[in-house]
Amino acid sequence: MLAVFCTNAINILAGVNGVECGQSIVIAISVLINSILNLSSDCWSEHMFSLYLVCPFIGVSCAVLYYNWYPSRVFVGDTFCYFAGMTFAVLGILGHFSKTMLMFFIPQIFNFILSVPQLFHLVPCPRHRLPRLHPSEDVLVMSTVKFKQSDLGSLGRLCLFVLPKLGLTKMTIDDDEQITITNLTILNVILRVMGNTHERTLTIYLLLLQAACSGVAFLIRYQLVHLFYDE
Repeated sequence: MLAVFCTNAINILAGVNGVECGQSIVIAISVLINSILNLSSDCWSEHMFSLYLVCPFIGVSCAVLYYNWYPSRVFVGDTFCYFAGMTFAVLGILGHFSKTMLMFFIPQIFNFILSVPQLFHLVPCPRHRLPRLHPSEDVLVMSTVKFKQSDLGSLGRLCLFVLPKLGLTKMTIDDDEQITITNLTILNVILRVMGNTHERTLTIYLLLLQAACSGVAFLIRYQLVHLFYDE
């Protein structure tokens, strides 16, 4: 399950210059720090293996990010996303820290859970859910999808009752009972909170969030360990 989740989690949270490589580098640095902190533990050999694998990965990803940063000259696509996700899955499984690895994926887990209504077609899902470019202002704005109320089942109606109240989507209903909502992605949530912003700035916001969540993961792993782990 970890292999399936990691490979797809990176790929779902993608499409903006620097996001794929950037989030992968932050996660990889988190893995690097975690492995260094555990070199004196009983599982030191597994963490040494992680270091052998994650150090070259960070180097390669930084080189790709140099060309993938806005304005991008290289588009990574599915190839890098699946490569990065599978690398993390291998590190977590063979390094025996799969639970810690999942905590480094907090933003990706949130993005997946938020996306579930559209991914499983409880709510209509367009082909592309990326933020839209506002050409005259050179900023990204929240992308939307429009559909009829009759297109929703009971679970879809429940989702659209709860999510707007939580501030996770913006919903409007016109006179023809056509519903318009912002697509259910973490990128749209960031734009909803921070406002329309430049593509480079949106990437920076996401990477700062990724780093902050890694900090939370380390807090749980090393300070609150008895509340979340069996050991």
